[in-house]
Amino acid sequence: MTPAEPTRTATDQALPPASPDAVHIETRGIDHIPDDERHGRPRDLLFVWAAANVNYLSVVLGGTLVLLGLNTWQALLVVVLGNLFWVFNGILAVSGPVAGTPSSVQTRAIFGIRGNRVSTVLTNWSVCVAYGAINLAMGALASFALLNQLGVPVTTATRWAVVLVLAILTIVVSVFGHALILRLSPAFTWMLTITLTVLAGFVVADAEPGKQPVDAPQGDDLLAMALLGFTIIASNPLSWGTGSDYSRYLPADSSPRAVAGWTALGGFIPSVLLGAVGVLAGTAVDMTDPQVSLSEIVPGWFYPLFLTAIVIGSIAGNILTMYSSGLALQAVGLPIKQWAAVLLDGVASVAIAAYALFVTDFIDALGQILEITVAILGPGLAISVTDLILRRNRYSGPGLHNETPTSAYWYHGGVNMAGITAQILGTTTALLFINSTDFQGPLAVALGGADLSALVGPVIGAGLYAVLFKRLYATQLAAARADL
Repeated sequence: MTPAEPTRTATDQALPPASPDAVHIETRGIDHIPDDERHGRPRDLLFVWAAANVNYLSVVLGGTLVLLGLNTWQALLVVVLGNLFWVFNGILAVSGPVAGTPSSVQTRAIFGIRGNRVSTVLTNWSVCVAYGAINLAMGALASFALLNQLGVPVTTATRWAVVLVLAILTIVVSVFGHALILRLSPAFTWMLTITLTVLAGFVVADAEPGKQPVDAPQGDDLLAMALLGFTIIASNPLSWGTGSDYSRYLPADSSPRAVAGWTALGGFIPSVLLGAVGVLAGTAVDMTDPQVSLSEIVPGWFYPLFLTAIVIGSIAGNILTMYSSGLALQAVGLPIKQWAAVLLDGVASVAIAAYALFVTDFIDALGQILEITVAILGPGLAISVTDLILRRNRYSGPGLHNETPTSAYWYHGGVNMAGITAQILGTTTALLFINSTDFQGPLAVALGGADLSALVGPVIGAGLYAVLFKRLYATQLAAARADL
């Protein structure tokens, strides 16, 4: 069902969907967006999120499921179920038009004015930088392969130059900000969709859906591998708890259903379709080194286009990551402009990407980052969704920017003990159930390697927060539910 949007008058419909100039640097950082600067329509969010997710990462993750030993139908089911977490990001985007603030400020309601500074570093900023490094490294690897195709020697100096150029392109768009992101998103989406649809055609032509993986797991081992695959797939939507960063410029009366629907669909649809392409590709080639192995099933003329699509997709996804990481760094309390925050985050991502590319194995580094971040982000997003439901999406944008003890979000000494406790215990529980390359939680070992971190962490985090917040802050909850 198509998400509904509020009825607009003829005058409203005559207005352009976006008014800011996309070629000027955004002046707003984490500031509250006043009503006279609101613009756009909820359906614009479809392209914002599609542009960031019509990329090669989903193909790689889908192929990983085959490497775990799942057959085609088992892997496809895991792809669909793991991507259902996009609903979380859709729900969180609903707070954007109401509060007019980014996610890293909205979470002050959950962790308190002071507590949010620590939480933002651990659960928002650090993860954004890590995923920025993943996207940067993936784009760099494709660029190296493309240069090889063009006969350009790939030396250490060349590799560094490629990483820096990709980082600069990403940072420039992120610095110009929200308006330019909205302007470029449809172009990125259609360009990447066309190229990856052609790739899908070649993959389907060579795929063997009925092929059974060598040494396919059975019984309890199969369940353990399926759960591990679920955690890997879920890591992508769980990394995007920043829906309100891009919905905060919408008019305050925008349809919540439309905001949630277009945001969730923009991530879910491309992630599932491209994850399926990765699964099918895994039945035709070895997905251990997919950028190289896929050259076996695509014609020579298309392979450079395919590599170019990977590079563009990594930039498109990284633009949102860097933009949100800049907002998060400001929310921590650093008195710097958005452009400076993005620049600092870009430097951090380059350093991590360089480590993954030049010091360790990229695929191993990717798996380690994805697995660990699920334990942090899963409970955090579930807590945020729970808070939104408990408050009935009642947030005061100006109030969230009041950082004094008079703030409604001050709680105990600037800390919401319900949020902090739920996050810590939710993450701790998830770690007990995690089954990663370098670390196995004791409960995962007891269950034969079954990784339940993506399920248990959110449930514990959300349940604890609901109970503790109602018990500790009943007065604040009642005030929040009242009309602001």
